[in-house]
Amino acid sequence: MMKPQKIFFFSLPILFALLVGLSFSAQASDSPQIGQFQTPTPGPDGRIIYTVREGDNCQRIWLLHNIDENQLRGLNPELDENCTVVIGQKIMIGVGGPAAAPTITPGPSPIPTEALPTPTPFNGTTEICVLLFEDVNGNALREELELGLAGGAISVTNSLGGYSKTENSISEIDLDTLEPAYICFGEIPEGLEEVPENEKLPEGKYTVSAAIPDGYNPTNTLSYTIDTQAGERVFVNFGAQSQVSTLAEPEAEGDSSGLLGILGVFLLLGGGGLAWYAMRMQKPSSGMKYR
Repeated sequence: MMKPQKIFFFSLPILFALLVGLSFSAQASDSPQIGQFQTPTPGPDGRIIYTVREGDNCQRIWLLHNIDENQLRGLNPELDENCTVVIGQKIMIGVGGPAAAPTITPGPSPIPTEALPTPTPFNGTTEICVLLFEDVNGNALREELELGLAGGAISVTNSLGGYSKTENSISEIDLDTLEPAYICFGEIPEGLEEVPENEKLPEGKYTVSAAIPDGYNPTNTLSYTIDTQAGERVFVNFGAQSQVSTLAEPEAEGDSSGLLGILGVFLLLGGGGLAWYAMRMQKPSSGMKYR
């Protein structure tokens, strides 16, 4: 028969293993379950939309998406002074390329227009000027009477990081040129002699994207990459056509056909009347006699 001292000695390793297993089990059960966060993808209009969930507030939203409070409010002007959000609310958090191509007739892709360096070029930096215009005829080219389109958003991001900024599109006129005003990133603010350090655009590769207002269809690509050189200014145009204009075009053609048909009827009636009159003039009078 085994002595009690020996039984106790052999049971110590078993007790130790049980205690270690219970400790790991307790730690595993106490660790919080962290849900994975998925970054929303851009919609067909280029806007990146986030749906508010339980426990969200403005600070949590801008921290999750690496933007600041000013950018969040600029993209969502409907937010009140307390930045109140409710579950299910749609919040715009940025601008990117479309997730899927829209069902429209594609036009030519925009070609950045490189102008000569400015009279006082910035040493080692560049400037990108962007215009979102109302493409009335849908040909993806801005023409003389096609003006800027407000209600959208423009985003410029350095491909290597360090610079990312989003501005709302405008419909203003440049009083110097009487042309639609561009939104220029890296431009010297009025009243200053140089660009502030946090606003400078170093030369390199940039992604330029646009988000169009509701009720419009894009007429060209909404996101692409350009290379810039120090001291140069690059101009980029994005076009959007009103869905109302697109739907009205077939109706206009129908109205024109109807008018032509009515005009044809009047011409036929007029011709018939002239023929009848000519026959009456050639018919002899009943009171005349012939030998």
